[in-house]
Amino acid sequence: MASWREVAESAPEFATRVRESFESHKHKTIATLRKDGSPRVSGIEAYVVGDELWFGSMPGALKARDLRRDPRFALHGPPVLLGAADSAGSSGGDTKLSGYAVEVTDRDRIAPMLAARGFGPDAFSESHFFIADIREVVLTRIEGSAMVMDLWRPGQGVRRLERV
Repeated sequence: MASWREVAESAPEFATRVRESFESHKHKTIATLRKDGSPRVSGIEAYVVGDELWFGSMPGALKARDLRRDPRFALHGPPVLLGAADSAGSSGGDTKLSGYAVEVTDRDRIAPMLAARGFGPDAFSESHFFIADIREVVLTRIEGSAMVMDLWRPGQGVRRLERV
């Protein structure tokens, strides 16, 4: 299982840029799979807390049911649009992560994540909580006239792809 820690340890600069992009706004979009295999897109909040990427769901929500049945997901962070290119020539970008959702039901394991977010150990007691087994992280942005994609996969490090 590849946790956020593996991303951060294997590619620290990449992980920092991904996290800055990913955490630039509160709301993300998650894609899950319905019973019939078709995609479902839902709004979600997701946070890196400690070594893990955590996300949750209200009790009985369809996305939670989807993930319990088929743990595959894709998570899209908010597009980051800058008014002008930064010092590296980048004009923003976005982050995508995909992998498998692992449900965490042990309240002793959930409590530190809640505490890090400013909640008590019994908050959201009926909610579903998941950590990500990360299979791929992509940071996409525009640099000059090129679209640049940095791609991380477990055991492979970061690869850069450019399209002009």
